[in-house]
Amino acid sequence: MKALVLEQQDKATLAEVKEIALPEMAEGDVLVDISWSGLNYKDALAITGKGKIIRQFPMVPGIDFSGRVSRSNDARFTAGQPVILTGWGVGETHWGGLAEQACVKGDWLVALPEGLAARNAMIIGTAGFTAMLCVMALEEAGVKPESGTVVVTGASGGVGSTAVALLHTLGYTVAAVTGRESTHDYLRTLGASEIHSRDDFAETRPLEKQIWAGAVDTVGDKVLAKVLAQTNYGGCVAACGLAGGFGLPTTVMPFILRNVRLQGVDSVSVPADRRTAVWERLLKILPQSFYEQAATEITLEQAPAVAADFLDNKIQGRTLVKIAG
Repeated sequence: MKALVLEQQDKATLAEVKEIALPEMAEGDVLVDISWSGLNYKDALAITGKGKIIRQFPMVPGIDFSGRVSRSNDARFTAGQPVILTGWGVGETHWGGLAEQACVKGDWLVALPEGLAARNAMIIGTAGFTAMLCVMALEEAGVKPESGTVVVTGASGGVGSTAVALLHTLGYTVAAVTGRESTHDYLRTLGASEIHSRDDFAETRPLEKQIWAGAVDTVGDKVLAKVLAQTNYGGCVAACGLAGGFGLPTTVMPFILRNVRLQGVDSVSVPADRRTAVWERLLKILPQSFYEQAATEITLEQAPAVAADFLDNKIQGRTLVKIAG
């Protein structure tokens, strides 16, 4: 099969499209012919070698994909069945989706919901899946549309842009935080009613004026600290990313004086039943217009160059990788 292969030479990561052979299928394995994959921030870190994502080489990156089952040693899946994969360490510790085929555990797959095209599934991808988990975390914490404005940080990225669209469609008033003025029109199209500069979130005090009923944070570090200090009494912040760093320079004051909840959101090891529920909600909530404006399509060969653009903050919305079809 053709795949983007990462190898290490003199401690540098080299990325090249090559013809390689898949490993033998084991019990419970499913062989998938991949139609679409995506490029995520974690993929960009892996491909460029700028993050310690890959620890064994050679590796095929790509933390998500959609396609059809070619062969199956798992009774739950049959040849020709459309499926989706996100998470489970695929593209990190197990060969991933930036290839023509993938051999994965059946436990890692979700049947493509009826009515969702394989291409649209990857416009959503890991980023949209994570965004939906964040929105559900806010709902489960009692943050409702009438509670007040919800802020989304890193709003022009894959997770952030999908979160803006989901929240707007569900009736929330959404404020977007971005570091790029060029994305303002795009964010307004998705449903943001307020747009704030990331520079406004560079410094914070332990407590500030209460502004946000809830938040989806993809940035971390000082931005997350500022959001926590501005969250209303009883509010919730769903944190899922660290694009700005893994530190958190805050105090206990928002938590013990304002009853603020900081809810971590993981998308890698989500149980199968919740995965299915997340995909069904995404299918119901996202408007058709989202799929028409939220993706840039590239080839497998273009992935290394686009990965570098990710880390230079030049990417808007989702990046789709067309594998076949």
